Amino acid sequence: MAKKLYIGGLSYSTTEDSLRDAFSQAGAVESASIIMDKMSGRSRGFGFVEMTNDEDAEKAIEMWNGKELDGRKLTVNEARPMSERPPRRTGGGGGFNRGGSGGGGFGGGRRNDW
Repeated sequence: MAKKLYIGGLSYSTTEDSLRDAFSQAGAVESASIIMDKMSGRSRGFGFVEMTNDEDAEKAIEMWNGKELDGRKLTVNEARPMSERPPRRTGGGGGFNRGGSGGGGFGGGRRNDW
């Protein structure tokens, strides 16, 4: 059964092909993917490699965790399933809470003591 590995600390210059080639030194690689930022189109610095079996996955962790690839030290461990996330808030503000009543703090310009 295939085992998915999390690969953190990737260089922006690392490609999916170079990631696949590096991890194939430990055994058969089923897939390699690098997570890209939607806005910039640049790597987010992490990805996933799916090894065909548990033995190759363990070998890949031992071989690459803490080692350098393309000038960056990698973090390699077994990928965990995505946890359930709370729903995103829609509408409303951007998370800033001003508090208070929104008053300006300065008087109206004329005295009120007649």
